[in-house]
Amino acid sequence: MGQNPDDMFGDENYPAYTIGQAAEMLGTTQDFLRRLDEAKLINPHRSAGGHRRYSRYQLRLAARAREMVDEGLALEAACRIIILEDQLEEALRQNQNQQQERGDKTDRTTSD
Repeated sequence: MGQNPDDMFGDENYPAYTIGQAAEMLGTTQDFLRRLDEAKLINPHRSAGGHRRYSRYQLRLAARAREMVDEGLALEAACRIIILEDQLEEALRQNQNQQQERGDKTDRTTSD
């Protein structure tokens, strides 16, 4: 069973955009997007025909990389920085969730 269209459009990880659409939206070339894939910043979904498909989340990463490259940073360095920023953000989110879970357990214990 397929995904509901409303769910797909609301899902920032849904691979909705072709490489041509992505390049046009970002004002860059398709080659730039391929290089981001080679640098392992983004790993686009592949359609049944093998074509790259990008999500909104991946387009945000690509836009950030383009800004950094436009400012003079080497592509590989920009990709590494973005990957580290993304990992830090995820670690902080997990830490916050764990703290909330501990707080919830404490609240239940004190209310018993």
